[in-house]
Amino acid sequence: MIRCMAIDDEPLALQQIAAYIGKVPFLELAAQCQSAIEAKQFLEQDTVDAIFCDINMPDLNGMDFVKSLTVPPLIVFTTAYAEYAVEGFKVNAVDYLLKPFGMQDFQRAALRLKDRIETKARKDEADGQLSTLNAKPHSPSENSQLSTFHSQPDDTIFLKTEYRIVKVSINDIRYVEAMSEYLKVYLESEPKPIITLLSMKKMEERLPDYFMRIHRSYIINLTKIQEVNKNRVIMDAETYLPIGDMYKETFQAYLDTKFLGK
Repeated sequence: MIRCMAIDDEPLALQQIAAYIGKVPFLELAAQCQSAIEAKQFLEQDTVDAIFCDINMPDLNGMDFVKSLTVPPLIVFTTAYAEYAVEGFKVNAVDYLLKPFGMQDFQRAALRLKDRIETKARKDEADGQLSTLNAKPHSPSENSQLSTFHSQPDDTIFLKTEYRIVKVSINDIRYVEAMSEYLKVYLESEPKPIITLLSMKKMEERLPDYFMRIHRSYIINLTKIQEVNKNRVIMDAETYLPIGDMYKETFQAYLDTKFLGK
C-alpha cells in the first residue's frame, strides 16, 4: 500500500481527497491535515510515501512546505490556481490536479504515483542484483545449477504488487483484466485481484495454452468457463466478460473442438 497524506485548509476539499484515496485499492490514508504546519508536526513522528497537497494555504503555503522538507515524499499538488503548475513541476511533483477535479483525474494521479514508486523499486532491485553479481561471481557449478533451474518446467509465476512479490499458481488464475498500464489478476483463492504493472502482451506470452485472449482487455483461463452466452463468457454468477470481434473466430474454433452435439 502507498501511505498518503492529504493537506488542504478547506474541510470539504480535504474530505473529498480522503474519500478518493479510500476508493483506490493501492492507496492508504495515513493522515489528513488542514495546514502545512500540522502536516510538518505529523511528519516529525511518522512517514508517508506520498502527499496530496493544496498550494494556496495560510501561514505556510504548500509549495514552501514541500521545499522545506529534507527528503520529501512524492507530491501531487491540488489547487484552483493554474499559474502554480510550472512551479509545481520544478519541485519534481508527480502530478498537478486543478480544482475542481473528479475521480478520473485523481485515479490518473494515483497511477502515476504507483508507477513512480514501482519504477524506483525496480531500479533499486536491479542495482542490488548487479552489486551482488559483481561482489560474488558464480562458479561453473553455480552457473550450471542456475541454467538447470531456469530450464525446469514450472506452474507458478511471481507478480510484483504494491511492495511485495507474490507467488501465484497459474492454475489458480481465473482471468486477467487490463487496466491502463496495469493488470488485475483474478484468482480462485483470493477475493480481491492482484494489481501489477505489466502489459497484456507479456502476460499472454507467459501463460500456457489453456489461457486465451477473448478481448483486448481480457485473458481467460479456459478451464474456468461456466457458460458461453452469445457474445459473452460467463465465469461465475457475477462475472460476464465480453468477446471482442477480433477474437471471436479463434474462440469459436476452440469451442468447436470441445462441442458435443448437433
